[in-house]
Amino acid sequence: MAMGLAATFAAPTQAREASGRWTPAEAKAWYDKQPWTLGSNYVPANAINELEMWQADTFDAARIDLELGWAQKLGMNTMRVFLHDLLWQQDPAGFKQRIDRFLTIAAKHDIKPIFVLFDSCWDPEPKLGPQHPPIPGVHNSGWVQSPGVAMTDPSQYPRFEQYVKDIVGSFGKDNRVLAWDVWNEPDNPGGGNYDPKEPKDKVALVAKLLPQVFTWARSASPTQPLISGVWHDDDWSDPAKLNAVERTQLEQSDVISFHNYGWPEEFASRVQQLKGYGRPLICTEYMARGAGSTIDGVLPLAKKLDVGMVNWGFVEGKSQTIMPWDSWLRPYTQQPPTLWFHDLLHGDGTPYRQREAEILRALSHAPRGVVPAEAVMYPAQATSKTH
Repeated sequence: MAMGLAATFAAPTQAREASGRWTPAEAKAWYDKQPWTLGSNYVPANAINELEMWQADTFDAARIDLELGWAQKLGMNTMRVFLHDLLWQQDPAGFKQRIDRFLTIAAKHDIKPIFVLFDSCWDPEPKLGPQHPPIPGVHNSGWVQSPGVAMTDPSQYPRFEQYVKDIVGSFGKDNRVLAWDVWNEPDNPGGGNYDPKEPKDKVALVAKLLPQVFTWARSASPTQPLISGVWHDDDWSDPAKLNAVERTQLEQSDVISFHNYGWPEEFASRVQQLKGYGRPLICTEYMARGAGSTIDGVLPLAKKLDVGMVNWGFVEGKSQTIMPWDSWLRPYTQQPPTLWFHDLLHGDGTPYRQREAEILRALSHAPRGVVPAEAVMYPAQATSKTH
């Protein structure tokens, strides 16, 4: 199967490389220079979404510094961080100053972020200014899309283009940045209870816009890779089974990324499906404890397979992603879930599970591809008995 895949992708890959996409060899060379990628999707505990994180009135450098310090102690070296086109539209210079401030803080903790430019998940009608408080007991109740419904208006596209070119142009050769995730789950229908607000032809609109976003970002000649992660459908190995959005993601990404919230055996299957593309792999979303994706089960496997890993959720906070997805149907208003869905730390920095912290540190400190025994075996404590 691998040979067949290589033959399938050889011709178009050469054409795209001529237009600026990294060759597989270039992608591998870049990946080999990095430490094993380990981190979380990140928003501070006191921000409900990316707008509240980045707006001038609520940007909290001290809190970010504190939390990234916790990440460093866990052995993390990246954070996947969402930007937003409205922040740039409102104040390009101020937004870039805050990005630079964030990068300075992250570099202090030896963390190189993956920046996300656009996102198709949750509320499609983002608005600047004060953000509404969390809906009690509901997962990610305030997250907003970028650009959301604005992509139905072609007159907005020049603004999107300027945003991408300015942000990537400003930081595309900054060695404090790890990668550019040009669009998170671009063909996601949205989630939550936002269906009435979603464009009816959303996937078709994204299918036309996503290749342009890759082109805009690549025109800035970044030294970091461009990525966009596939996240659904049963088989990513067969191009004939992919929709137009997925084909663009896999044909335009310098390094292949994907999302997986399933059991370890499903994760291993996904990795096998993507190996035929001949490029390094980074899983930019995983860990949903109630769905079978856990630090204990998936992370040692990923380390052995040399797949970079970025879990969803870092510190419990206003995003409320300790709640499962089905909390949109059944809010956890009486008590929190028995099992946290996402997130690694309480708001004061203590781990949700100390064992998860131990595994993260053990894997991050081990050589590339090496899974130390302490990451897969729970150390039994000897007990003495008296008779």
